[in-house]
Amino acid sequence: MSTALGPTVGQRWRTWRWVLLGLAAVIAVAAVSTWLTAPRPGGHLDAGSTSPDGARALVTLLRDNGIDVVVADTVGDVARAARPDTLVVAAQTFWLYDDEQLARLAALPGDRLIIEPVGKTREALAPALRSSGSTEFGGLAAECDLREAERAGAVQFDAADTYEAAGATPVTRCYRGVLARYDDAGRTVTVVGGSGFMTNSGLLEEGNAALAMNLAGSRPTVIWYAPQHSEGAGSVGDAAITDLIPDQVTWLVVQLVVAVALLALWRGRRVGPLVAEPLPVVVRASETVEGRGRLYRSRRARDRAAEALRSSARQRLAPRLGVRGDAAPPAVVAAVAQRCGLDPQTVAHILYGQPPASDTELVDLARALDDIERQVAQS
Repeated sequence: MSTALGPTVGQRWRTWRWVLLGLAAVIAVAAVSTWLTAPRPGGHLDAGSTSPDGARALVTLLRDNGIDVVVADTVGDVARAARPDTLVVAAQTFWLYDDEQLARLAALPGDRLIIEPVGKTREALAPALRSSGSTEFGGLAAECDLREAERAGAVQFDAADTYEAAGATPVTRCYRGVLARYDDAGRTVTVVGGSGFMTNSGLLEEGNAALAMNLAGSRPTVIWYAPQHSEGAGSVGDAAITDLIPDQVTWLVVQLVVAVALLALWRGRRVGPLVAEPLPVVVRASETVEGRGRLYRSRRARDRAAEALRSSARQRLAPRLGVRGDAAPPAVVAAVAQRCGLDPQTVAHILYGQPPASDTELVDLARALDDIERQVAQS
């Protein structure tokens, strides 16, 4: 019997520190990779959304081309960044509807690019235009002298609204009125009746990306405003899941994680070197064999005893005969018969025959097996 000496705390730490450092590195790499490659859901024309209706691809292209894109979540953010030389991109969403919100946007300086506005938004931000109908599905040619549209060529608009002048202000209409532009007191106001050409899924169609880049990249600074939530008092539905968890629960989870880590460190300790220990009692092998024989005899288990004798004999014969331990019976019988010059049927009866019917036959079987092993060893 042997026992193990437990390692010291220092030995455990030297063993586990590299494992813990490696595990921490793997977790960090996996977390960063997951964060970088994970899809980012969001609403319509959300600047950070990778969904088909998001605008992350366009915002990334603008930044790659040296355009400073400021993503504004509220009108206050737009007001802080708006300057006479900036472009405010206002995309119509469910949260762009409040009269005060639209009035503050209309009073800000700089050019405007209004995407797919509803009537209330168009009247507040582009009062010189009015709706004149809608277009059918399919690509449309520019058919105007607007430089941004001429360079882009045909664009795939889905069903989009069209616009015309509401008064005496000159208006440039492109793509059958889907795109309209006019000048207002030194600023340029552009309205587009469809938003599909600016989304992540629509940029690859014909001249969509070119038109989106030409319109949104006309100024060195772009303020992207596509509100994704109400700017009023926060509601319960706007709260994140972490905001709904009490602080006590958070600390309880942290403590449980630390406790599990310490338990794993304690239970996973390395076993020390083995140390020999004298046995209290020495049991001879012959006594074990005699005890098992008496047990077989008391239960009249001659079949089990015979199979144990034959199995042990075959295992000892296999390496001497040059056959595998799990070789088929015919192969073992043929090898023994060839080595000893015995009749194959006799050998098969001894090694694989029927269980003996009496104790005398069991003794004879043991002697026959010993005789075969002696002949194989001496041949």
